[in-house]
Amino acid sequence: MTLLVSSRQKALGAYVVHLTGEINGQTYPVMENKMDQLLAEKPTLIVLDMAEVSYLSSAGIRVILKTKKALASNAGKLVFMNLQPQVKKVFEIINALPSMRVFKDLREMDAYLDRMQRRVSGGAEEED
Repeated sequence: MTLLVSSRQKALGAYVVHLTGEINGQTYPVMENKMDQLLAEKPTLIVLDMAEVSYLSSAGIRVILKTKKALASNAGKLVFMNLQPQVKKVFEIINALPSMRVFKDLREMDAYLDRMQRRVSGGAEEED
């Protein structure tokens, strides 16, 4: 199976990355290359839309954790939306979800982004 990766800028410094397929030992470089390209832009937020991810291996987890670490070094965040049950289970097994934000869908993510932008433009502190 192949992995398709596309991204779009949702707001200034915020990108949504849509993944389709399996993230495994053969396909992870496709995701890693896209993440490296986006990280070069110094984003403040990357949202991984995993609605169409059917499988996630340790190679995919490594790319995700590497991306999260790179974002954190620039005060950025990595969040998820539309996790399939089997993929969510992988995160639960490695205890990664409690420290990461997961959105139910695009509407919930948009509401979060709207609140954060309003806080920033109003001078208020950001929330995790």
